[in-house]
Amino acid sequence: MSSATTPVDPTKPSIARVYDAFLGGTDNYEVDREVVRGVRKAAPEAADLAIENRAFLIRVCRFLSSRTGISQYLDCGSGLPTAENTHQVVQRADPGARVVYVDNDPLVLAHGHALLDGNESAVITAGDIFEPERLLGNELVRSHLDWDEPIALLHMGTLHHYNGEDTRPRKDIVRAYLDALPSGSYVAISHFLDPEDEYSATARKMEDMFLHSMMGSGTFSTRAELEELFNGLDLVPPGLVRCADWRPDGPRLEPLNAAQRCIAGGVAHKP
Repeated sequence: MSSATTPVDPTKPSIARVYDAFLGGTDNYEVDREVVRGVRKAAPEAADLAIENRAFLIRVCRFLSSRTGISQYLDCGSGLPTAENTHQVVQRADPGARVVYVDNDPLVLAHGHALLDGNESAVITAGDIFEPERLLGNELVRSHLDWDEPIALLHMGTLHHYNGEDTRPRKDIVRAYLDALPSGSYVAISHFLDPEDEYSATARKMEDMFLHSMMGSGTFSTRAELEELFNGLDLVPPGLVRCADWRPDGPRLEPLNAAQRCIAGGVAHKP
């Protein structure tokens, strides 16, 4: 049965709705807000994890659409629509850019279908982003994108919610996507970071709150662990850095807080 027909369960937190709550949205339930409150006990500024992730996505999409010639995007785990979604950013630079959003949350799918109504170049489909072989065989994913031409793969704030590391490492999941991408493609990833410095304790406290909440996911990885996700690729300058440090729109006016230091991202090119 398609995820699109699965009813929303307001008694269990959803990753998409928790992020929505972090961003101050209204498409969430008390159970989602409880997760947010728990993580904020570990770091009061924890909402900046979601804010920096979103800002990174927007800057990455601007870069890819205006500087690389990429006109196709596969956005895995797209989350609930907000301002400046992937298709809106890239189609501003390239009105013909094609976007496929993938998510398994029924609320995301419902909102996504409504948002994309009338946009022939952007679609959303139900799928498990941690099952790449099955997702890459999805009829809409195959037909809406030209797999003989470069594609931008977006995994923004998704892989740290994967809980199957013991059976299939996340780097192998990424590798399955990479193997399917044509030469010249790009990959963008953001992920919770253990900075291995004085902020490491805060990162692990936030991780503990995520993992022991009803949501049950949210792993903070070290830089070395995240670098493995980009094996075989050419990182675009400035490389794998804190999201706030990836091609910022202007000079920093205030020091980064603990949460801003605990999420990293990078963009890489497949030779």
